[in-house]
Amino acid sequence: MRIAILSDIHANLEALVEVEAALGRLAVDRVVCTGDVVGYGASPNACCERIRDLASITLLGNHDAAVAGRMEYAYYYDAARQALDWTAQQLDPDHLAWLRSLPYTHRVDDVAFSHGSPVLPGEFEYVFALEQAQELVAHQARLAPVTFIGHSHLCKAFALDRHGQVAEVSAPALVLDPDRQYIVSVGSVGQPRDYDSRACFVTYDTEARRVEYHRVSYDIATAARRIFDAALAENFGKRLFLGV
Repeated sequence: MRIAILSDIHANLEALVEVEAALGRLAVDRVVCTGDVVGYGASPNACCERIRDLASITLLGNHDAAVAGRMEYAYYYDAARQALDWTAQQLDPDHLAWLRSLPYTHRVDDVAFSHGSPVLPGEFEYVFALEQAQELVAHQARLAPVTFIGHSHLCKAFALDRHGQVAEVSAPALVLDPDRQYIVSVGSVGQPRDYDSRACFVTYDTEARRVEYHRVSYDIATAARRIFDAALAENFGKRLFLGV
């Protein structure tokens, strides 16, 4: 089976449309979204509608949780908080109810999915640095052979061996060692932060145990203009051009 894993769409319709087209060319068998369908961007309803049609499983991201009333976000910085308030006002009731229903995690056999760290997933902890991955060693018995996450908007992968050693193993493509466990951060469709402005997602071939990162160009100018026209923070549009 070939699974596509998407994350952090952040209401960027232009990016999602191009990723969906790329998935059609790749002929994947299944699509999983690890969360943050909304937030920052200006097309929350359109992105919810497309993800609901596209993904067989969608998980709850922290921005999804915030607009759905499932977490407190008063401590977020002003622009992010204002974007969440705006999103909550824009969302159709049906999409809002859908966000309220989303699970924190999902697992099928040897493959697991979570928005952030799979340990206490409702806390939305990041795993994008070696020291954060090392904190998972104490929980290895609970981890799947491979866990796909989002949240950081970065393309990162970490391997944990049987002796508790952790190494960063990020690459455009990885073949997973059956004697190691992996945490794979799949990047972001709608707001990449690795200085590559193209939308990002991952495919996983469960038979070959092969992970591959994919980058897709999209109409950034239109996505940014939607943000400016919605009177959301200008930085949310400007950063799309830089991939930060």
